[in-house]
Amino acid sequence: MPLLPRRFERLKAVLDGRMANLTVLLEHVEKPHNLSAILRSCDAVGALEAHAVSLQGRPRTFNSTAQGSQKWVPLYDHPSTEDAVQQLKAKGFKLYGTHLGVNAKDYRDCDFTGPTAFVLGAEKWGLSDTARDLMDEAVFIPMTGMVQSLNVSVAAATLLFEAVRQRRAAGVLPSQGEGLPGPLYAQRLFEWAYPQVADWCRREGRPYPALSDEGEILESLPRTLKLRC
Repeated sequence: MPLLPRRFERLKAVLDGRMANLTVLLEHVEKPHNLSAILRSCDAVGALEAHAVSLQGRPRTFNSTAQGSQKWVPLYDHPSTEDAVQQLKAKGFKLYGTHLGVNAKDYRDCDFTGPTAFVLGAEKWGLSDTARDLMDEAVFIPMTGMVQSLNVSVAAATLLFEAVRQRRAAGVLPSQGEGLPGPLYAQRLFEWAYPQVADWCRREGRPYPALSDEGEILESLPRTLKLRC
């Protein structure tokens, strides 16, 4: 059956606030609770997607903490830290690695209004030496207690919401879809509205059908597909 108009409007309202130039790269972050919480924070601030480098042989899982966020914030896998960093830098991202070091800056003293990727490491070990060497800037979150670092999911949320605060103050926080290029906006809107039809289109190697202003598919499709929308 066709998508209900109020559902379509809700999808557009959320997508209007999405940002293609804010993301996280997770290096060997494996615990389901932390992965789920980080994706939930990404969804909450409007990050379009997230990236990960996982340990070999460890399947990634999520728990109820995500509240379904993995449906709305895709987590893209990379075979290595070098590959992930190369791809993000090629897209114009500045990479901020979270670790303590002599040259690390207080995160509040950094400018996150441009294309920003926060790179966070494993719960126990932090970023690898490789990742540290590839970062554009090392940042830290000041601590006043006995413990020197936050849980990785809390650190991610702290950094993401600081980026949102800065962008709101600078007047660059999107609210009308300006955070995404037009074609990408249309692509994600269709995938959110009709995920099964989108899967079928990808398998068939064909473009997504156009949508009306009310969210109806403006093309005749196999009846079985339309029933599963």
